[in-house]
Amino acid sequence: MRAVWLLGTTLLTAATVAVPSVDNYQRRIGIDVENYRFELTLSDDTDEVVGRTTVSLRFTANGSTKLLLDLGSVNPDGAGMTVSSVASNGRALTFVHDRDVLRVALAESGRSGTRLDVVVEYRGEPASGLRIGPNKYGERTFFSDNWPNRARSWLPTVDHPYDKAMNEFVVTAPAHYQVVSNGLLVEETDLPEGARRTHWRQSVPIASWLYVLGVARFAVQHVGDFDGKPIQTWVYARDREAGFYDFAVPTKQVMEFYSDYVGPYAYEKLANITSPATGGGMEAATAIMYGENSVTGDRSVRWRNVIIHEVAHQWFGNAVTESDWDDVWLSEGFATYFTLLFIEHAYGRDEFVAGLRSSAQRVFSQYETDPEYRIVHDDLEDMSRVTSGATYQKGSWVLHMLRGRMGDEAFWAGVKSYYARYMNGNATTTDFRIAMEEASGLDLRVFFQQWLYSGGNPRFEGWWDYDPSAQAVRIELNQSQIAGPTYTMPLEVGIHFEGSHTPSVLETVSIDGRFHRFVIPVDAEPSNVTLDPNVWTLFEADFQPRSR
Repeated sequence: MRAVWLLGTTLLTAATVAVPSVDNYQRRIGIDVENYRFELTLSDDTDEVVGRTTVSLRFTANGSTKLLLDLGSVNPDGAGMTVSSVASNGRALTFVHDRDVLRVALAESGRSGTRLDVVVEYRGEPASGLRIGPNKYGERTFFSDNWPNRARSWLPTVDHPYDKAMNEFVVTAPAHYQVVSNGLLVEETDLPEGARRTHWRQSVPIASWLYVLGVARFAVQHVGDFDGKPIQTWVYARDREAGFYDFAVPTKQVMEFYSDYVGPYAYEKLANITSPATGGGMEAATAIMYGENSVTGDRSVRWRNVIIHEVAHQWFGNAVTESDWDDVWLSEGFATYFTLLFIEHAYGRDEFVAGLRSSAQRVFSQYETDPEYRIVHDDLEDMSRVTSGATYQKGSWVLHMLRGRMGDEAFWAGVKSYYARYMNGNATTTDFRIAMEEASGLDLRVFFQQWLYSGGNPRFEGWWDYDPSAQAVRIELNQSQIAGPTYTMPLEVGIHFEGSHTPSVLETVSIDGRFHRFVIPVDAEPSNVTLDPNVWTLFEADFQPRSR
């Protein structure tokens, strides 16, 4: 590498790193829910849901005297759930249900390590969370829509990602419907009077927003198997031919890639399902929901990429789940970048780079109207701001820049270590940083601070020229962003000569202040100088040859 001279710097130190906080959801201290058994009765005569939920919990500390569950109360429009009874071991328990919380007084104080089943019986018309109504063909359907915290509208749960649990859906519905849910099918039995009972069981703990239910007239295909686990397609019966064609690929190839590069698939099956309750895709564990218009019959690139994204979520967001909503980028930023990584693997670098550039433009567009937005939130109260373009696209870019900083070998080693450590559990941004520091030997606190805990993005203004007497390129580069920190980063500079489309000289300079001048020796006058020719860094720039 040629020598590079740096004139004038300002150092951002690790002492400026912020201490992350968590969202303000009230944790159920001393209680861990291990399993929910949701027994539901659905009807064509009414939109009322009749429910019986068995909450199987374990006490993690002594002294717990109450159980708090999220469950929507009846609103002024009459929608919501009415609880008729709560019991344990056949004994009625006292409860209060208001303001969307069911407070249950336990019969006796809990002792650490012991288990208890609490049964809640209730009924009502869901205000949200379960969409009951026609699909695009006018056929009546029932589909869950729990993201981000709407499971409570129809299911009594600890409706927050920190408390993952196994679940079962035992659904009694008219027999002309088929029912799909998380996990594996346990039972399908026709009952008197034209009803059918369907029982699905999810044996791996997942967050409540990932609980899924679809009830419709489906066409169902067994596509194949991955590692002994079935891959299925569930589409509307009228979409059978086109839907089976569209969803036949690339699910298995994507699962193979993530299994090789990240770690084992956590669940019992993977089903791709069309739903009127979903606009794009919803990554429900083992049972991914896609919008009705996803079936096109031509395997469109757009929907192919949605499939890749939602399958990526089975690893990030589902198997490794953020501990609180402030860290939701660990789900969405990861799924967005790992979509691009599969695209790079399967379809080539040009399509990968095009995806990065498209993501960058979306990030810059958002920050024009919301310059202070931070990827890692701070005591988030407005759930409508859980995600944004920054969470997805900028989060993806953070991972890409981290890969560039660490190198491929250390990056993948860190990802594998992080996944293995937190698979089927919860993680924070700090947990991820520590795993990547251990893999790389780098101190990444400043990197995480400026890209995740601060708003804004870097913008450069500057010029370059050629000094023939010194046989050197001179560069002036200044950070001109209004919001956010003064960034510290390495930045590649490419020097091009006539007749070459790629840089003949590639130098890495250190950005660590507002104002910089660099001098790079060259053997001849260049035709152009470019910033970040290999596309490793997120920034905007006005960088031109200096007028002579």
